[in-house]
Amino acid sequence: MKKVLSIILGGGAGTRLYPLTKLRAKPAVPVAGKYRLIDIPVSNCINSEIFKIYVLTQFNSASLNRHIARTYNFSGFNEGFVEVLAAQQTPENPNWFQGTADAVRQYLWLMEEWDVEEYLILSGDHLYRMDYRDFIQRHRDTGADITLSVIPIDERRASDFGLMKIDGSGRVIDFSEKPKGEALTQMRVDTSVLGLSKEQAQQQPYIASMGIYVFKKEVLFKLLKEATERTDFGKEIIPDASKDYNVQAYLFDDYWEDIGTIEAFYHANLTLTRQPQPAFSFYDEKAPIYTRARYLPPSKLLDCQITESMIGEGCILKNCRIQHSVLGVRSRIESGCIIEESLIMGADFYQPSVERECSLVKGDIPVGIGTDTIIRGAIIDKNARIGHDVKIINKDNVQEADRENQGFYIRSGIVVVLKNAVIDDGTII
Repeated sequence: MKKVLSIILGGGAGTRLYPLTKLRAKPAVPVAGKYRLIDIPVSNCINSEIFKIYVLTQFNSASLNRHIARTYNFSGFNEGFVEVLAAQQTPENPNWFQGTADAVRQYLWLMEEWDVEEYLILSGDHLYRMDYRDFIQRHRDTGADITLSVIPIDERRASDFGLMKIDGSGRVIDFSEKPKGEALTQMRVDTSVLGLSKEQAQQQPYIASMGIYVFKKEVLFKLLKEATERTDFGKEIIPDASKDYNVQAYLFDDYWEDIGTIEAFYHANLTLTRQPQPAFSFYDEKAPIYTRARYLPPSKLLDCQITESMIGEGCILKNCRIQHSVLGVRSRIESGCIIEESLIMGADFYQPSVERECSLVKGDIPVGIGTDTIIRGAIIDKNARIGHDVKIINKDNVQEADRENQGFYIRSGIVVVLKNAVIDDGTII
């Protein structure tokens, strides 16, 4: 794997994940109580012995830079690095990144410096665990110019994805973006060619791209330099290349979730609390997910009732009820609170006790969730200050709302309280 360089696409403005991306790049969004989205593909690379990793981003990259600098430091024993490349304007290229392919194109001069044979291109907003060594080996064994990682899909979900058609050797011969009706039927393939059993192949006769690609070095450079007007890998570069190049499919038959929307992000987090075995587990010693070591104290639980939940380190919970929720690092929940079906992202710092007491005396609201507050079906971003006797329950079942001046948004019926927001005592949302 020394001859492989990984490029993680950090995405654009992250509009589908807004307001979680209001103050941070999409790969820096916290997930599962203590990690960030970028930790998933970077950890998959490290576990696959790929240590040359670039992360491309162009929006709000300060917190992403900070997280990567504090987390991934390969000492001088190998050439390994994890480095953020932010969009920049140059005399040759006065524009920001115009798409996934354009982002890579603008940094080709830097990629060229490395003595590698393949480029592994990944997305920064997917939840999955994958050994890229198998993927790259398949690419080499088939003599492919480009290999796409695909997931098998049943008929019910097929229309939500960009689908591909393959021939008997696994070569990709056709693409269709979210087809329906007759166009959908045309995209059926024999997925047993890629390794599924006959029964599985009948149940899942479609294949969809995961947005994960391996390119031969010379092929990537040729395609990006020749067609400068093509800015996207999945929609333009790869479909056009399939006519003249050997484009192969590699089947990934395991858990994979695109968490690029608020709804998908919310459900992916809460699914982690399932018992006995969640679809995706962070409890795998052979392939751990890495993140920043914070050296926080253990969580303190004082007379609490907690069911089906995950609690990050350094939390302080007093006489409260937590049900089917995820609490991030340094979460502080005061007595009488009820938290249900919610994601509390925690805080970046502890408020000293004296400061908290002074805040309460002055009528200010300290960081955390105040006494006798009820939160249900919500995402509370970091450092939020939620007052006493607040009800965040979406009582009118609103599906979409923008209340930035009041400190929250509603997306797909999920209340999202902004980072650093202040919600006053007695507020009902």
